[in-house]
Amino acid sequence: MASNANVEILHQAVEAFRKREVGYREILEDLPAAIYTTDAEGRITYFNKACVEFSGRTPTLGDDLWCVTWKLYTTDGAPLPHSECPMAVALKEGRPIRGAEAVAERPDGTRIHFAPFPTPIFDEAGKAAGAVNMLVDITGQKKAQERLSVMAREVDHRANNLLAVMQGLLHMTKADSVAAYKQALQGRISALARANSLIAESRWTNVNLSSLVAEELAAFDSDRVQIDGESIAITPAAAQGLGMMVHELSTNALKYGALSRDGGKVRVSWAVDDAGSLMLVWEEQGGPPVAEPERAGTGSSVIAAAVRQLGAEMFREWRPAGLRCTFLCSASSLTR
Repeated sequence: MASNANVEILHQAVEAFRKREVGYREILEDLPAAIYTTDAEGRITYFNKACVEFSGRTPTLGDDLWCVTWKLYTTDGAPLPHSECPMAVALKEGRPIRGAEAVAERPDGTRIHFAPFPTPIFDEAGKAAGAVNMLVDITGQKKAQERLSVMAREVDHRANNLLAVMQGLLHMTKADSVAAYKQALQGRISALARANSLIAESRWTNVNLSSLVAEELAAFDSDRVQIDGESIAITPAAAQGLGMMVHELSTNALKYGALSRDGGKVRVSWAVDDAGSLMLVWEEQGGPPVAEPERAGTGSSVIAAAVRQLGAEMFREWRPAGLRCTFLCSASSLTR
C-alpha cells in the first residue's frame, strides 16, 4: 500500500500536469492560426477558436473526422474527400505532410485557399496516437500571385502590341528627307512613349483620359490649349490609340493650323451621353484659313489607323474658323 507521502507526490504530479495542459490550451486558444488534434483514427479531439473562424462552423468532437472544414477541394477545383485530405494521409502513412495546398469551403459558400501542416504524434512505443494540424490561410497570397500573373501577361501583350504599332509607324511615316523623316518618326515615338508612361504609372491598368490629353498637349502654353471633359478611365489599348490621335492633330495644328499662328487656340472636349456614346471634339480657332487637303498625308493615315483600332468614327470639318474633328465611339469600348 502506498504511503501518504507517495500519494501526495502523485497527486502533486497529476496536478502539475493538469495545470501544464491548461496552460498549453490557453496558448493555443490565443493563436491566430487554426490548430486542431485528432486521435489515431482521425476523430477530432481538440480545436481552438481560430478553427471556428477558419471553417465557418463549430466542429463536433469525436464525430468529425480528419479535418475541421465543411468541404474540401483540390487547388484545381476537384472535390477532395476528407478521407484523402493531407491530415488523413499523414495519419495513414505515419509521416508529416509538407508543401500541400487545398481549398476549404465554408457553409456560407465562401472558399479559403490554405496550406495544412499535419504532423503525427507517436506514443513511447512508437505507435501513432493521433496527430496535430495547423491550417494557414494563404488566400491573400494566392490572389497576389494571380494579380502578378495577370500583370505579366498584360505587359507581354502590351509589349507585342507596341512593337506592332511601331512597325506600322515605320511603314506609314513618309518624308522628303532623312531629317524630316527622323523628326516625324521621333514625334510619333514620343507620343507613344508618353501614353505608355501613363500606362506604366497605372501599373498597366486604366489611364485617365484627362491625364492622357494633358500629357500630349503639355508642350504648348496653357493659355493656348483648353481641355474640358469628365474623368474617364480608359484601357491601355485605348490610351495608345487616342494618344497617337491627339499627337497627330496637335502636330498638324502646329504646322498648318491654329497653333502655327500667334493667338491661335485649341479646345479638346468630350462627354458621354445617356446612351453610352462618347464624343470627343478637337476644335481649332484663330489660325490661318484651312481647306480640305487634296490627298491624305501620313498623319491622316496614323489617325485613321487609331480610329479603326478603337472601333470608332471621325468626322472632319474645315471651317473658316479652323479645323474641327469629332470622334465618336462607344464609351464601353474605351473602358472595357
